[in-house]
Amino acid sequence: MLYSLKKSLISTIACSLLVAPSLVNAGEQCSKSTAQATHVQTVAYTKEAKMDIVDTAVNAGSFTKLAAALQAAGLVETLQGDGPFTVFAPTDEAFSKLPAGTVESLLKPESKEKLTGILTYHVVPGKVMAADVVKLQNAKTVQGSDVDIKVDGGKVMIDGANVVKTDIECSNGVIHVIDAVILP
Repeated sequence: MLYSLKKSLISTIACSLLVAPSLVNAGEQCSKSTAQATHVQTVAYTKEAKMDIVDTAVNAGSFTKLAAALQAAGLVETLQGDGPFTVFAPTDEAFSKLPAGTVESLLKPESKEKLTGILTYHVVPGKVMAADVVKLQNAKTVQGSDVDIKVDGGKVMIDGANVVKTDIECSNGVIHVIDAVILP
């Protein structure tokens, strides 16, 4: 009897540890059957309740330099706002293609205006999905200038940067991943 009680307690604790992160504020009890059903419901809910552009980029793990730049430019709250926005997001690898010291220089407080101009050049107002991007020759950015859009052999380029991943939907817009930092 004691062995059975211990086994039941251990199973309940293990279940709680595995499922608890997805049950925060859910108020569900953790029994084997409800834990499995709740987990499926939580996953389905999470897919419907998308994160905003900033949180999506941060959680992806490959946009740490972009996130740092957005913070330095004071644009985090803007891109967490209602939007909608279309962001052509350069990866960390794209930032590393810039000349040595460029990113560090841009992150300094005295470069905030220049950094803001570069970052807002990567943002187009509205939610422009890939199917719509390929129909355009250019698009007006939040910075005020137009980015050139070219489609060649199934490849899409934004000001010479290759679009490597499209249509990452967010609660306030969409992200298209590019392989270079584009400059106004």
